[in-house]
Amino acid sequence: MPRVAVKPEVCIGCHLCEVWCVVAHSRSKNIIKAFLHETPRPVPRVVVEENLPFTLPVHCRHCTEPSCVEACISGALYRDPLTGRVEHDAGRCVGCYSCVMACPYGAVVIDEVNRKVARCDLCKEMGEPACVKQCPNRALVYQDSFTS
Repeated sequence: MPRVAVKPEVCIGCHLCEVWCVVAHSRSKNIIKAFLHETPRPVPRVVVEENLPFTLPVHCRHCTEPSCVEACISGALYRDPLTGRVEHDAGRCVGCYSCVMACPYGAVVIDEVNRKVARCDLCKEMGEPACVKQCPNRALVYQDSFTS
């Protein structure tokens, strides 16, 4: 299964991965409308951690044995047996944030407006994740082999 890998040595901390993640998960799919007119604004499912001069995009790694799925009390998180992706059914999410605490990478994001969680879905409807497609320095790579 393809996953997003990070090359931290070339990440410049521009946060464009966060911006384009918001656009990809917006209703309009338009950068201006997504940021200025949509309420609530989607939360980015990738977060750039900064400890300058080092920056690192953090996102779901779609683990083979995901601890977030094990921690989910409502069954909202599950691993798709066909694709290997860790999926999130927002309708079943009760907002307990157990998955947030269980994720060893800090990749599950709290959506404070909706009192639920948001996590990387690899932009499955787009074919290639928006963060990868829009990264100006190619610090994010969508690839089959994955090392963390």
